[in-house]
Amino acid sequence: MISKGGSEALLTTLVNTVRSYSQNFTVLLPVLHLLAKVGHRDRRIGEKAEKADAVLLTLTLLRHNMRHGRRAASCLWVIRVFCSSISTATLLGHNGALDVVFNLITPPPAKHTRTVKRSCGYISALLRVYEAWITCLTVQGKLTICQALLRCLHSASRSSMGRRAVVSDGGLHLLYSISQVQKLTAISLVEQSVQLMRKSYPRTPLPVPSSLSVYSFCLPGRPADTWKADPGALEHENEETDCHNYEDDLETDLDQLQSRPEPDRTREQLDQYTYLCPEMQHDFQVKALPSETHAHTHTHTHTHIHTRTRAQAHPRESPAPSVQKRLSSPGGGGEQVMGQADGLLQAADVCSQCLWSPVREQEGEDNMVNRLLEQYGASIPYHDPQLYATTAAHTKSIAAFSTLAFPDFWGHLPPQGPEPMETRKPHVQRKKVFEDVCRLLHPEELINKVVFDSEDPSPQCSQDGCLRFFSRFESGNLRKAIHIRTYEYDLILSADVNSSSHSQWFYFEVSRVQASVPYRFNIINCEKSNSQFNYGMQPVLYSVKEALEGRPHWVRAGTEICYYRNWFCLTGGPRGHSFYTLTFTVTFSHEDDVCYVAYHYPYTYTALQTHLQVLARSVDRRKVFFRQQTLCKTLAGNPCPVITITACPSSRAWTHLHQLWNRPCIVLTARVHPGESNASWVMKGSLEFLCSSDPVAESLRQAYVFKIIPMLNPDGVIHGNHRCSLTADDLNRQWQKPSASLSPTVYHTKGLLYYLCSTGRTPLVFCDYHGHSRKKNVFVYGCSVKETLWQSGSSIDTTSLKEDPGYRTVAKTLDRIAPAFSINSCNFLVEKSRASTARVVVWREMGVIRSYTMESSYNGCNQGIYKVTQMHPSGLQTGTQELEEMGRMFCQSLLALRKNSITFSSELITHAAAILHLDSSLPDHNSHKSVLPSLRSAQPVLMNCL
Repeated sequence: MISKGGSEALLTTLVNTVRSYSQNFTVLLPVLHLLAKVGHRDRRIGEKAEKADAVLLTLTLLRHNMRHGRRAASCLWVIRVFCSSISTATLLGHNGALDVVFNLITPPPAKHTRTVKRSCGYISALLRVYEAWITCLTVQGKLTICQALLRCLHSASRSSMGRRAVVSDGGLHLLYSISQVQKLTAISLVEQSVQLMRKSYPRTPLPVPSSLSVYSFCLPGRPADTWKADPGALEHENEETDCHNYEDDLETDLDQLQSRPEPDRTREQLDQYTYLCPEMQHDFQVKALPSETHAHTHTHTHTHIHTRTRAQAHPRESPAPSVQKRLSSPGGGGEQVMGQADGLLQAADVCSQCLWSPVREQEGEDNMVNRLLEQYGASIPYHDPQLYATTAAHTKSIAAFSTLAFPDFWGHLPPQGPEPMETRKPHVQRKKVFEDVCRLLHPEELINKVVFDSEDPSPQCSQDGCLRFFSRFESGNLRKAIHIRTYEYDLILSADVNSSSHSQWFYFEVSRVQASVPYRFNIINCEKSNSQFNYGMQPVLYSVKEALEGRPHWVRAGTEICYYRNWFCLTGGPRGHSFYTLTFTVTFSHEDDVCYVAYHYPYTYTALQTHLQVLARSVDRRKVFFRQQTLCKTLAGNPCPVITITACPSSRAWTHLHQLWNRPCIVLTARVHPGESNASWVMKGSLEFLCSSDPVAESLRQAYVFKIIPMLNPDGVIHGNHRCSLTADDLNRQWQKPSASLSPTVYHTKGLLYYLCSTGRTPLVFCDYHGHSRKKNVFVYGCSVKETLWQSGSSIDTTSLKEDPGYRTVAKTLDRIAPAFSINSCNFLVEKSRASTARVVVWREMGVIRSYTMESSYNGCNQGIYKVTQMHPSGLQTGTQELEEMGRMFCQSLLALRKNSITFSSELITHAAAILHLDSSLPDHNSHKSVLPSLRSAQPVLMNCL
């Protein structure tokens, strides 16, 4: 009808009928209805109406029929259709269309509305009209009118000028007051009002002097103080997620999918990596005894952790008021380490006096921590606090950290029971928004005092009742803490080093707490647009007092957790950039406790180094070949470890050595993104399992040579970064052309992979462990030409393409044996935006068909034994025990790739039935009974060194 001139015909009929001497509404009303329906489909209806002079004519018709409901409604409908054209809407506005609309919607009690509108603007008039109508909610149908008025205000507040008008005309105060009254009677109005208040809240610069990171690092080849924020810093982080449009991002060029680029370095350059294959040169003639220690491992020298005196105390930690005792040196007459009346040491004593990294030794000095460990220390597998402190002294950082975080030093044991996801009460986020709006409406009620600033070393918190914060330790991240109300604090995170963005990871100490008091913490400069904190995830908390009482646990904590966009902005930052608030409430259990709060279970670089040393001493060297070497030095000068694990040959016979030299390689990497600490816990599970006496682990060592790089970004982990290295680059986007000077760990890892390929030992599997902040469960991303072409809807005939289907074997096996794994969340698509990631580069350039990224949720699972149950209606959150279990499970799944070449024993069949699919039926995914024996047998090996 439109293509045949129907719109023009209806407009002509409308004009002629209106201009007739006596208007016939029997004809006019159907014409108006038809014009509204047809015009809704006609993109040029406004232009056509102007040409036919129907726009102002319809407005005049509305003015003359305001007392006739059907006629006025028909005219309004047509005018709304005309306003689809900007020029037509402007014409109507200039000719007083809004005056007519205000006359229509003004309720009888509201007098002088036009005077208000002319003096204060249309938004003020809308607010006054809304205020007048809200008193008539008892009248039938008035709720719909109020909702329509709020929608008008929402439309007006799309522009910055409109939002300013809402605030300046008292809109926030009006909406807040009405919402408090209507909380229970008009829920829909309250929801719309909350959204409008959030939208209109004035943008406020983040209360920091600069958006740049607290720490800066002079990069090789660049002059100091010339770095800037990375260009893509404020874009969405390229986390492996399904939030983007795959059809547009999928690689559809068959040449790109199938081509194998030439290596980016020569064979002579690859020869430097020969030393990273020690299993090929090692002399296995003399069997190593279990107690022997290789020369390459760090020698453990028993070192005291020095007690800081008041003169030595760091500005942060001048001893807390509760400190009432000092430790004397041996033979002295000083006071003994005593608690208060109950004889127990207070938490503040430990953190104010003891946790000082041993940068030097003093002959014969006694130490409070030695006594603490004797009296309160827990037996934590593969952890040695004294070794941790000694190792920490060699960890290099820009800030020269000299304080140890107590949880990292003392150690962590998984909680005894499951930790269900937090069930959020109804309207919690609305409550938080109301509290935030009160800040603007009642600024006189705010304390607004800085109590911690990482850029100011002097203590900021002195008054009673104020919490004390601290984050100047390894992996710590808290830039500033502001006391807002009596029990409320705003927290600001530091951006990644040499960057102005990627603020998400947090880890800090809080002390001087009161028991049974709910404290609200607002982290106000998060950058991700959504988070699992909105879906049951909680931060983690570690209590020093609980640890001293024999319960050294990181536990999920926090209630009333919300994650939402706030009103803060960068000073001079790009337009449209938003920050998000993570708010949660913590009620501490102990008076004067010292607690640590973190985004996820922390795992520091020093913890890794300590773990590797203890693990090396615990293995049976007659059976396990374990070698730790240095891949390279990072920009800050920290060694990046690479681990080789395989089985020692039975003898030096040619057949046994030949079998060793021909074992395929498995390459595992982790922690390229520093904030993904869950990846390190998964890697910890893999390392411990591969070194254990489990029959499956023994078979894996006999079948493969494992090359493991457990931390690709040590510098980022040390400095509390979330995404980047010291160059402000995402190292997982540097794999295509890594720089030896700026991305040494990626450059040399890629070199090692190229070297293995050049010697005919192309890895059978490559897997990079990651963490995922927006999805539940554990899953893998892989690469498949056919699946990519199918998903993209490509016209290429895939029937003639040959592709090894083995890329799905690991995922299928994990789906059978791992409770947390979800094959439905996996995908094997090759995206253009991921072309420079490890997964795609290793698949494309090295030809590794089983090249994976394994993602572990920060939150929990919605399937298997961890899913929602009657006892846990929100599901269970994953802890370190489940993450380590996932690391073991991934290694076990590799056995399925060699089931045709391994020797089966009765013990192996018992443990690996589900892995090798030897049972007649699939195991129950809700119970995973078939894998329980394997889990039990993978307990840590007894360490002779502890």
